[in-house]
Amino acid sequence: MAYKGKRINPQKFERGQIKIIAILLPLVIFMALPIVFIANHAFKPMDELFAFPPTFFVRNATFENFTKLIKFSRTAGVPLSRYVFNSLLVTGLTVGLSLLFTTFAAFALAKLKFKGRQLMMDINQLALMFVATAVLIPRYLVICKVGLIDSIWAHILPLLAYPVALFLVKQFVEQVPDSLIEAAYIDGATDWTVYRKIIIPMIKPAIATAAILVFQQVWVNMETSNYYVNDDSMKTLTFYMNSLVNVNNTVSGQGMAAAASLILFVPNLVLFVILQNNVMNTMAHSGIK
Repeated sequence: MAYKGKRINPQKFERGQIKIIAILLPLVIFMALPIVFIANHAFKPMDELFAFPPTFFVRNATFENFTKLIKFSRTAGVPLSRYVFNSLLVTGLTVGLSLLFTTFAAFALAKLKFKGRQLMMDINQLALMFVATAVLIPRYLVICKVGLIDSIWAHILPLLAYPVALFLVKQFVEQVPDSLIEAAYIDGATDWTVYRKIIIPMIKPAIATAAILVFQQVWVNMETSNYYVNDDSMKTLTFYMNSLVNVNNTVSGQGMAAAASLILFVPNLVLFVILQNNVMNTMAHSGIK
């Protein structure tokens, strides 16, 4: 007998959805608790920050922590706006270039036949096993030898290659039918045309997921500011916020630390909300072969 599926309309509430909601709702609440805590913690006044027993929700919300953070940044030699600009520039360029190179490489490794293809894929798989600390010294030597110290490219180039993103996107490219690509070649399409008009439209969910992964890696990265950049005006917002917390590691500085944590977290949340449909499609397609 053929499987007829479940007759549940996702557009409206039905009694059959109660058991699904009963299972998922506790998980949703549990996973949302850290986000709710970060948001509440940033708006707590000083007495609530150090209350015992600690409170989860803010009672008397205030913008005092953000005000202190802005005032302190004005006393620094480099304005806060400069760090924000650096982070936006570095993140935008790195994510854009990384996705471009990742999709190029995924298309070549999955659909084009050339000598050394398997070796390149094996190298990417091998790179997945190395943590960033293991390649810290070789990476610094490369950046130093090519003369990129204290430049914007010192932030960008070390983070362009992301093996996880390449592996994910390549898996999606492999699911594109070869017959479709062969038909395009018969019609006179070039590799660039196939990449632009066939591959990219069909792997948008994977690209969106890779964008989130690369963004998270770049946005919270402090390695480039710590090791490759000596000029404070070239460092990123994440480095400044963490330095601010370390310098003000006192009772009065905990409020600024809470505000800084929320500021650094919000862009990740916003990007995920924007791309969540594509991310869900990636998870759905990953099980279809």
